[in-house]
Amino acid sequence: MPISGRDGARQRAAWRDWSLKSVKLGGTALAGWSLSCGSAAADMLADTTAAISPDNMILFGALGGMCAFAVTASVALVRHRKQSAQLTDTLEKQKSDLKFRVDRLEAMLNTDEQRVIVWTGNGAMPQIWGILPEKSGVPRPPAQLLAFGSWLTAKCAGDLERHLDMLFRTGETFTTTLKTRTGTYVEALGRTTGGAVVLRLRDLTGERQMQAELAARNAKISGELHMLHALLDAMPAPAWQRDAEGNLIWANQAYAEAVDMTDADLAVKEGATFLDAAARTAMAVQRTEDGCFNARIPIVASGERRVFEVTDVNANVGGAGIAVDISELEQAQKELGRAEEFHGRTLDQLAAAVAIYSADRKLQFYNAAFRQLWDLDPAFLESRPEDSAVLDALRAARKIPEQADYRVWRNKMMESYQSLEARESWWHLPDGRTLRVIANPHPQGGVTYIYENVTEQLDLESRYNALTRVQGETLDNLSEAVAVFGSDGRLRLWNPAFGRIWGLEEDQLSELPHVKEVVSACTLSETERDAWEQLAGNVTGLLDNRTQKVSRLERHNGDVVDYATVPLPDGGTLVTFVDVTDSVNVERALLEKNEALEQADQIKNAFIQHVSYELRSPLTNIIGFAQLLADPKFGELSDKQSEYADYIQSSSSALLAIINDILDLATLDAGIMELDLGEVDVAPTVAAAVEGLKDRIAEARINLRTHVPGDIGMMVADEKRLRQVLFNLISNAVRYSEPDGVVDVSCSREDDKVTFVVQDHGYGIPAEILTQVFNRFVGHDTGSRRQGAGLGLAIVKSFVELHGGTVDIQSAEGKGTTVTCVFPARPELADQAAAE
Repeated sequence: MPISGRDGARQRAAWRDWSLKSVKLGGTALAGWSLSCGSAAADMLADTTAAISPDNMILFGALGGMCAFAVTASVALVRHRKQSAQLTDTLEKQKSDLKFRVDRLEAMLNTDEQRVIVWTGNGAMPQIWGILPEKSGVPRPPAQLLAFGSWLTAKCAGDLERHLDMLFRTGETFTTTLKTRTGTYVEALGRTTGGAVVLRLRDLTGERQMQAELAARNAKISGELHMLHALLDAMPAPAWQRDAEGNLIWANQAYAEAVDMTDADLAVKEGATFLDAAARTAMAVQRTEDGCFNARIPIVASGERRVFEVTDVNANVGGAGIAVDISELEQAQKELGRAEEFHGRTLDQLAAAVAIYSADRKLQFYNAAFRQLWDLDPAFLESRPEDSAVLDALRAARKIPEQADYRVWRNKMMESYQSLEARESWWHLPDGRTLRVIANPHPQGGVTYIYENVTEQLDLESRYNALTRVQGETLDNLSEAVAVFGSDGRLRLWNPAFGRIWGLEEDQLSELPHVKEVVSACTLSETERDAWEQLAGNVTGLLDNRTQKVSRLERHNGDVVDYATVPLPDGGTLVTFVDVTDSVNVERALLEKNEALEQADQIKNAFIQHVSYELRSPLTNIIGFAQLLADPKFGELSDKQSEYADYIQSSSSALLAIINDILDLATLDAGIMELDLGEVDVAPTVAAAVEGLKDRIAEARINLRTHVPGDIGMMVADEKRLRQVLFNLISNAVRYSEPDGVVDVSCSREDDKVTFVVQDHGYGIPAEILTQVFNRFVGHDTGSRRQGAGLGLAIVKSFVELHGGTVDIQSAEGKGTTVTCVFPARPELADQAAAE
């Protein structure tokens, strides 16, 4: 019966499931499945024998192929399992063999006297095998072993670290000998194997230990020899070294230069000889039994004949020598000998007795004055006696001071040999003479004695002191102040009146100050300074024809002093001061009265000027209001009121003319400074000054109002100074105004005068400061913004007065300040009026 399409699909799905199961199964299951499949196929074949179709034929073929594949896979799997079992047995055997070999190698490493350190490079701690005896100096704890600096010397630890670093980076192997801190030696070998770094440490014992010690000693000796050669090569003295046969094997650069060679190697190669035949002969004859030779020999070196101190040592292994150039020393010794001879002749010419004792306290030199002073036997002095023997001889002849305990006194004199500084003593001899004895120790030992006969000097000093006391008593009782300055300008003599007049303490005068110091101490005013400077010039002047000078000095406290300078024959100067204050009191009183009158006149002028300015502002207001009243556009007035208004205008105009005349008189005083005068347009000048302060005005929020008439015209002035005056005035007004305040700048011309008025409505200036505002460095601070240097108004006043004008300031606290400057429009007309 044919298989339908649905049944065929079901059978193919079942076959796929069987196939997957057959792949997953192994061994006996797969074989059983194959048999079952064979049985099923046989049954299916038997069932379908009766009716075979093409589909059935395809199915039967597929079943047969699957059965064959299953059989083949089963056979292959069995064979593979057998081979795997054999390979596993082989690997287990190899593993056992390898483990046995590793255990045997570890045992060998641990039994051998060495330590192996292995770094595998995976970041883990290195593995360490083996041991070393404690006497090797290598520690057993791993942590201490890896700290190489703890058991190796510093140099060896550094070398090992450097070798290991190169081994890790480049794989460069090394073998070196290391010295431990206990003095033993360890051999270190570094290798790389299989990606690991291996360090092996072995203790050097027996002959290897001796070989390492010899190598270290050889390295040390070689280093010392190299260092010694380097030192000798740096010396300017020729040095050389010979072998046992006497051949030159080494020389320094100085040797090469001495034998005219370019370098030391060439000198050694050529065998150049530094010593000539005579020197070599003298060396062979004079060499001591131990092979040493030392002598001064003249040798020709570098083309010059010089004296060398040659030191040469000879032994069975060779010899070495050095030659020090002492030509300059020989010359210095000769010069020293000639200097000593010259000094000896010089000391013989001195009047003071001189005796020089050497370090062994024996007399080395004495001059003729010494021999004459003590009158000792020349033979005794030539025998170079000791210092104590000379003192004993002088005591026996009763030529030194009598002492209660001579032995103690002599020992005290001998202390000069151990002293570091000169010692001075006075000897009063039995014959009445007095000696000043100076014992000056030498730095190299010994003492130089200087005996100075001061008998006549003491007598002169005694008489001089008596004369000085007489002069002192005389000067001390004078009412006039007397001071004597020496030729060097220093104070030499003074009396109490001098210190009393000038207020100088006795301590200051006792220091003998210079005239310049006296000037600094006595001058408390400029007048005193000028007078003292002239006086100091007379004292320190170098003129040959100095003359006496008399003058008068008025001191800061009102005293009047007449002083005179008298030149003295010795180059000094006598200065006398006489207080004449009482004699000029009448003159001073008259001068004071005259000054009072002048001051009163100045006060009067200031008062008139002040009053004129005080009247000017209300008068201006009166004139303005009168003009307003008289103007019909402001309202009609009666006839009587118009008449009164006319009276007011005429009277005010007359009064204004008088005030302007007073102002003309007040502004005639011109300055001495030359101004760059020229035609100045007033209105643009004011505008320029305002423009210069535009930013400051905006910053301070000030409302600036200018009142400049259109017909103000021109004036003769220094435009730069005028603009500076206006700038300073407006600047001060802005500074002393509150924010949102008002500053008025007005300009007017009246009777050939140009008046500038700057007015603010700020805090004002206190009355006690108002009188000083035109002084320099005087300011009025009412806030942090209003601080200034205090020079603005002073400059304004100076420039206005230089133009022949005047400046005035009015202020009241809480109401503001008004500054008025009046300039002559034509300064030449003002000068002409002043002259008339």
